[in-house]
Amino acid sequence: MQKISPEIWSVLETNLPTGEKLTAKIADSDISSQVFCALDSEKCRHILVQIKSGDSAYDDHQSRGIQVLTRELNIHGQPPSRYLDLICLDNAGYSGFDLIGGEIISEIAKGTRNPAEIIHSVLAKWRRFWGQIPQDILSRNEVIGLFAEIRFLTERLIPEAGPAEAVKRWRGPFGSRHDFEWQGGSVEVKATTSSRGRIFHINGIDQLEPPEHGKLFFFGVHLREEGGADQTLPSVIESCRNLLIADEDALEKFESILVQMGYSPHHADEYEKMRFRIIEEAFFEVTDAFPRISRVNFVGGIPDGIERVEYEINLNCFDQRIK
Repeated sequence: MQKISPEIWSVLETNLPTGEKLTAKIADSDISSQVFCALDSEKCRHILVQIKSGDSAYDDHQSRGIQVLTRELNIHGQPPSRYLDLICLDNAGYSGFDLIGGEIISEIAKGTRNPAEIIHSVLAKWRRFWGQIPQDILSRNEVIGLFAEIRFLTERLIPEAGPAEAVKRWRGPFGSRHDFEWQGGSVEVKATTSSRGRIFHINGIDQLEPPEHGKLFFFGVHLREEGGADQTLPSVIESCRNLLIADEDALEKFESILVQMGYSPHHADEYEKMRFRIIEEAFFEVTDAFPRISRVNFVGGIPDGIERVEYEINLNCFDQRIK
């Protein structure tokens, strides 16, 4: 995930201004010359986004730890101009402020939206994460599971059902039996890093039971951890966000589910270290031929005293996949 380098703030501290002036430096000249980092005489951190004469102003006094103003400023080496000034109000929020700045720089460089829209969207996203109790970092298995579910959303469900309906069907995080559910169907998503191929762990005897009225499908993702691989949890989240960005309600719901799952972009640097190569993605209908254990396999019912059944399925020789 793009973020502002902490070194920029250290450089700016060597030349603090006086009075109401700001000392500023382009945040990342390789990506955009429109965004500056700045310090005032009290060492308060600012991110300045230069806007054109026809661009909308934007003020925000409701975001936790950040204030946004539209100001006329004169930066050394730049013509007098209007800027959207993001001010960090909480010293403890420096890391998050750098992440927000990095995301704004990336979106500004795309040139598809005006600066006010970008800042509004980025801050709305971060409010959803900052509004929660700080989360611990996800475990390796949780990262892999979330990665697989977002791959299903991105590669299959959003293209087929549309953004709003796809996110609405993501029910596993709220305690539903299957990861994705809707009237007439359900999907169970599993990931594996097994060197033996399509070996998936099943949690419970009812996990591969179809819904009462409808079909059950199985989406399996075979991953390999490789230091030089391109895919990470933050990268698949960003790919999914790009598909949802035109639908603000769907995007808000998606990011709220990420919070529900325990994901926080504050830990993005750690998640970036876990890199995956996708070996295979396979989609199946769970029919009578699909390898599974169900209650009908126990003549007379599950024996007394058995509280939980977990097992593994091997789909290496099961070729009834759906294109």
